[in-house]
Amino acid sequence: MKNTISVQGIDVRYKQVGGEDYISLTDMAKKISDEPRKIIENWLRNWSTLEYLGLWETFYNPDFNRLQFEAVSRDVKKNTFLMSPQKWIENMNAIGMISKAGRYDSGTFAHKDIAFKFASWLSVEFEFYIIKEFQRLKAEEQKHIAYRKQPRIIFCGYWRNRKRYAQMGVVRKHKERPKVT
Repeated sequence: MKNTISVQGIDVRYKQVGGEDYISLTDMAKKISDEPRKIIENWLRNWSTLEYLGLWETFYNPDFNRLQFEAVSRDVKKNTFLMSPQKWIENMNAIGMISKAGRYDSGTFAHKDIAFKFASWLSVEFEFYIIKEFQRLKAEEQKHIAYRKQPRIIFCGYWRNRKRYAQMGVVRKHKERPKVT
């Protein structure tokens, strides 16, 4: 099963990592350019982006390299400053982004909080639609999970096979008799 959502005609991949949702920044950047790597690197050059990433990592990542982050914070004001997802992940010991090169499942993925921030940088309209589509997807998943957890109800053969049904999580449903008045 391919995990994608379609937003404004663009298929955006997502995946679960450690119980958290990560969304492809690479796929989102394809909305703007045929070279998504450059779009992501330009986004990472902004002080407000780095400030948000640093805050996110500080909150969720106890192993975040704050000393290196302070050094990068000083360098961001220079015209020669460059930042790539791989450099961010390695230097900061970051967990909010995953960058993988290769043929299959490659690209830069970011935690949904970070991905939504990237979407807002691309376009406010794009951000709105990706958040709505992702919320719809998660609501659909919850309905599916709730449906699967409902007990199966049977009427015939319960007493004869009650041990087997108990192992399967089946509940016996009693028929109510009509009240005589």
